[in-house]
Amino acid sequence: MPDTPTPPVLLGNQPGSFPHSVLAERHPAIIRQVREAFPYEPGQHSALDDLLENCTKGGIEPLPADAHDRGLWETWGLREYTGRSWFDVPWLWSESWFYRRLLQAVGWFGPGPWQGIDPFRPFKLAELDSTETDEELAALDDLADRPAGEQAQALLHGSLWGNRADLGFRLSAEGARDADAAPGLVADDSDRLWSVLGGTGTGTGAGTGTGTGTLCLVADNAGRELVPDLLLIAHLLAHGRIGRAVLHIKPYPYYVSDATTADVVDALRRLTGAGGAAADFGRHLWSALADGRLVLRAHPFSSAPLPYEQMPADLRAEFASATLTIFKGDLNYRRLVGDRLWSPTTPFTDVTAYFPGPVAALRTLKSDVITGLDRRTEAELVAAEDQRWRTSGTHALIQVRVPG
Repeated sequence: MPDTPTPPVLLGNQPGSFPHSVLAERHPAIIRQVREAFPYEPGQHSALDDLLENCTKGGIEPLPADAHDRGLWETWGLREYTGRSWFDVPWLWSESWFYRRLLQAVGWFGPGPWQGIDPFRPFKLAELDSTETDEELAALDDLADRPAGEQAQALLHGSLWGNRADLGFRLSAEGARDADAAPGLVADDSDRLWSVLGGTGTGTGAGTGTGTGTLCLVADNAGRELVPDLLLIAHLLAHGRIGRAVLHIKPYPYYVSDATTADVVDALRRLTGAGGAAADFGRHLWSALADGRLVLRAHPFSSAPLPYEQMPADLRAEFASATLTIFKGDLNYRRLVGDRLWSPTTPFTDVTAYFPGPVAALRTLKSDVITGLDRRTEAELVAAEDQRWRTSGTHALIQVRVPG
């Protein structure tokens, strides 16, 4: 990295801070929600009670001796952090550890009848089956008649904003043309993104021909966020901007709504069953999976409690060979730039200088970590909202780094 001052990693031990509220308030609430979502048995209720006590008042405990991933977690820091308070270890590590322990408590890893039962599935399906999703998919019919460049820009913003209530507008023809379709965008490198993918993104003829490059997209949430990610991939394949897409998903349920293979299948079924343009997208993606133009990847590091700067060699080689790697969402952004309280004007290109190829971040702001803002934008945000803009989900960014 260039000579950029590196702040310490975020911890959760400061009362009143956002990380502290996640550990002290959000995690107990998630335990209650999961408990109520399934008719769990006494052993699972007891394990959830123990987890609630441990994550709020106790210390990090080792995994059982027979845990299949004990060795992996020990290389990820478990040996170092065992016995310490959840609030005194890196926040990113604590959050990831919480979800690993939650899966253990509900029996995900087995053996037993609850093995492989996603504790977050009811929440994912409720969102996917909502009337809001119906409206967003119906908007695709309107978008289908627009020039390819306008479609591409609308689908990019759909993927960026994910499950925001006005996504239907962003996918409509009106939203595709409207320069104000993305209020709250604090950084916008979309022109650079389209240049990497072989076009301007706004021209009527953009994206024609047969693509040969590979797009890696590191997915974030399932449901109404994964659907627009898939729509963007389908468009890029169909219009020749890429020849192949690799969708990186989680190997197991993670962070309440992070996407797994089962969530991809649910999303594709939702698309193909919707009719109209949505069904066309779904069928195209289904075929792309069948013939290898779309590949699913569930690398263990996707659920690691570590920044991507520490990625293993095989993952580094895959990203190095990609035409572009897109990191979706807030958690992936934290892992991409490092979970630190950077000065907001720290250049995005500096903190991602380690990355082995062209990289982009599409992210709605839901945590304190932020880089790449110009000084005027930062000053305007602070003056208008103090620091709430960092975590409210009302602002977003598109940032791109292309190695020189």
